[in-house]
Amino acid sequence: MPATISNNHMGNTYLAADFGGGSGRVMAGTLESGRLHLEEVHRFTNRQVRLGNHVYWDFLSLFADMKDGLRKAAANKAYNIKSIGIDTWGVDFGLIDKDGNLLGNPVCYRDTRTDGMPEKLFRQIDRSKHYVSTGIQVMSINTLFQLYSMKLADDVRLCTANRLLFMPDLFSFYLTGVFNNEYSIASTSELLDARRRDWDWELIRQIGLPEHLFGKLVMPGTVRGKLLPEVAQETGLDDEVEVIAVGSHDTASAVAAVPSSESAKAFLSSGTWSLFGIETDEPILTEEARLAGFTNEGGVGGKIRFLQNITGLWILQRLMAEWETRGEGVAFDVILPQAAQSGIDSVIDVDSADFLNPVCMEEAIALYCHTHGMSVPHTKADYVRVTLQSLAARYKKAVELMNSCLNTPVKQLHIIGGGSRNALLNQLTADALGIPVYAGPVEATAIGNILMQALAKGDIRDMQELKQIAIRSAEPIIYYPKH
Repeated sequence: MPATISNNHMGNTYLAADFGGGSGRVMAGTLESGRLHLEEVHRFTNRQVRLGNHVYWDFLSLFADMKDGLRKAAANKAYNIKSIGIDTWGVDFGLIDKDGNLLGNPVCYRDTRTDGMPEKLFRQIDRSKHYVSTGIQVMSINTLFQLYSMKLADDVRLCTANRLLFMPDLFSFYLTGVFNNEYSIASTSELLDARRRDWDWELIRQIGLPEHLFGKLVMPGTVRGKLLPEVAQETGLDDEVEVIAVGSHDTASAVAAVPSSESAKAFLSSGTWSLFGIETDEPILTEEARLAGFTNEGGVGGKIRFLQNITGLWILQRLMAEWETRGEGVAFDVILPQAAQSGIDSVIDVDSADFLNPVCMEEAIALYCHTHGMSVPHTKADYVRVTLQSLAARYKKAVELMNSCLNTPVKQLHIIGGGSRNALLNQLTADALGIPVYAGPVEATAIGNILMQALAKGDIRDMQELKQIAIRSAEPIIYYPKH
């Protein structure tokens, strides 16, 4: 994909504010001759902050960083900026009072406050009936259990709050002053009725959550509001610039940018988390799907993302960070070839709670291997090899489980997002699955975000044209099974 926009290009420019678990960026996108041209405007760090008994996101810094990116974009006279779209990770939220004040920094989903909450909740409600309604894979990190933990703790913020805003909703509110909840991000909460695509009011009442917290749901492609005058003045943007609801869950935007029209394909959004799945028109709410650990999340264009949430590159990211902290940092382009030559065959359960947020990831892996009678890694290359081949093994399991729920088996896998650059993982995955793996685009989330804005503003006619632009704008690298 072209990485820059020529300075003399004055077509409509759309800004994507894309927040991941480790970093955020503002990207500018312009359509030209049926292709999308991208440029990175600003990149910044996102970090988890431990304070007292909890782990938080630093929303105030993230909002300031986003405004820095908007300010840089506004200063570029080559851009004719029409709108902004925001996407983030799922499940986390902020609470605001009736005056629009933020009631504390959002708590990170890796916080321990939700430990044991699913077991407590399912003493009250039936798991099978719950899945038939919400269609969501039960994970303790989900919004449902975060709120339930607050309810059990008599958290005063639940009584004080006027609105619950998921992370992209929160950024949008402080840009526009308008309250609403975007559908795809809300669908990660385990609080929506999957068929009706609205709040599961029966569940909300059953567990005693304040109903007024849950606002109007808006679909991708909806205008959320125009920039507040003070935001426009501060950033240098025109106050007619609109904030548009895109696939506000980053995976929803990324899946929209998969460069393929093949029906029997699966996607793998590869980052801190691995989200593996397919797109369907309606949710799959069978008991078989529940037991296999599948979730039904909202997509763009009326689609459902039928997927599994799998631990992704989090384990590798933590290893690299620990080595860096010890002064033993190593570059990816150095360690990956070494890992390719490692002969260690140990495979860990990447979804085990042992790897959710250990004090030391390296020690956690070594202990797991020792406890389970496997070879313990000795070198950094060994640790990387164990991590990547374990991910590939988990992806194989996901394909097998998915095929058991489908009429037509998956014939190809598209890996999108930052993890698509990991050639060793891509090849290990192709070998494990026995099907071709198409890697790229890396910037799938920003592409999907921007194309949805262009659709909302009339630069793209419909979802079919959007998909064709995505295909023309990316050239995936293909990995074939070696055996």
